[in-house]
Amino acid sequence: MNLLIVGAGKIGYAITAQLSKEGHDLTLIDKRPEVLEAVQSTYDINTIAGNGASLAILKEAGVKEADVLIAVSNADEINMLACITAATLNPSIQCIARIRDPEYAAQAYQMANMFHLALVINPEKQTAAEIASLIKMPGTLHRDTFAKARIEIVELRVEEGSRLDGKKLSDLEKLVHSKVLVCAVERGGKTIMPDGAFVLKAGDKFSVTAYPEQLHNMLASLGIVRKDIHHVLIAGGGRVSFYLAEQLDKMHITTTLIEKDRNRCELLADRLPHSRIVHGDASSQAFLDEEDLEDYDALVSMTGLDEMNIVISMYGALRKVPLTITKVSRGENIQLLNDLPIGPVVCPKDLVTMHIVRYIRAMERSGESSVVSVHKIADGTAEALELVVDEHTKYIGRMLKDIPVKKNILFVSIRHGAKVSIADGSSVYQPGDTVVIMASQDEVIGTINDIFAE
Repeated sequence: MNLLIVGAGKIGYAITAQLSKEGHDLTLIDKRPEVLEAVQSTYDINTIAGNGASLAILKEAGVKEADVLIAVSNADEINMLACITAATLNPSIQCIARIRDPEYAAQAYQMANMFHLALVINPEKQTAAEIASLIKMPGTLHRDTFAKARIEIVELRVEEGSRLDGKKLSDLEKLVHSKVLVCAVERGGKTIMPDGAFVLKAGDKFSVTAYPEQLHNMLASLGIVRKDIHHVLIAGGGRVSFYLAEQLDKMHITTTLIEKDRNRCELLADRLPHSRIVHGDASSQAFLDEEDLEDYDALVSMTGLDEMNIVISMYGALRKVPLTITKVSRGENIQLLNDLPIGPVVCPKDLVTMHIVRYIRAMERSGESSVVSVHKIADGTAEALELVVDEHTKYIGRMLKDIPVKKNILFVSIRHGAKVSIADGSSVYQPGDTVVIMASQDEVIGTINDIFAE
């Protein structure tokens, strides 16, 4: 596909990296020539220095021949104007815009047709939703749904002393009294697609898929599901914190939010009438002790500094807070944090990137791609992909155990109509079915046929 990207910031760079790997024709627009030069030295893309909302710049970028415009500059106004201008020049173009301001976001959703927006991305709101999901199911490191929410994949850690330590995966079903499938294990910085003979060890992070009720039974039997969260402390009063406090209020969870800027505190107090807003420095251990940190069920560290968030979460773990969640802006460093006691790590940049990639892949379904959705797991070293089986798919009606697949690829589930089943060796698929597979991030997959070994 022919894609234009406006903005070469963290999100624009991440989108460029992912979509260029998938073989799209990319043109990246940014006002900073030195940034564009750095990106172009790494990826085979076109670049244009200038204002992405400018009529002349968009014409120069070839907007009339483009399939999609992705506007992710740091300014909401530029992103919206770029979409309007692009759609004026090319009425068939699909426009995606990052819009962060809550007032603009609400307006953009209501006036999507006027702004020619096919997709509105709000990183802060999406991050808040991810964190709320983790709070809803404490004990998990990450959570995704597939097959119209009939199947879930959650990421867990094998703790010291866990009943999972030293257990073969073939014995897991008997151990947890639930039908589950471990589809990826991260160990020592490497991601493995395991078979039944694989033995789990303390420190492993693993992704497991199951029906929601079976998954809950597994977590309960292993003692991984902790007590329900009733009182959350949020460190930092930025946009993500605002959206999260709103969501927690809807979940009937009491929220205390700490912010060191007094003016911001007053604004948050006006907009979050059901939350307790505290003026103070969340980086101060003495201040956190005065707030009785150990009495909270969860601590979410979301100041503007990654290093500060890590330290706050580590102190929360030291004070025995049952659940700590840490926001970081530089997702490429997540693997370095695996051994730190900071709980699940959430990166807005990675969430937004994968949301946009899913949309682009879904658009391709009308062409050669059969990908419905894609989710990054195992700190981005693997992907879970949902794909549609069509009449051109190989091995229709053959049992999975008889199908040759490439290394580090695993079938996870098959959906036939309203019925979804966890994949095993005797499973088969038919045209119209949807399958979920797990694959290494190095594999570029557009159709199911891409996973088969010749």
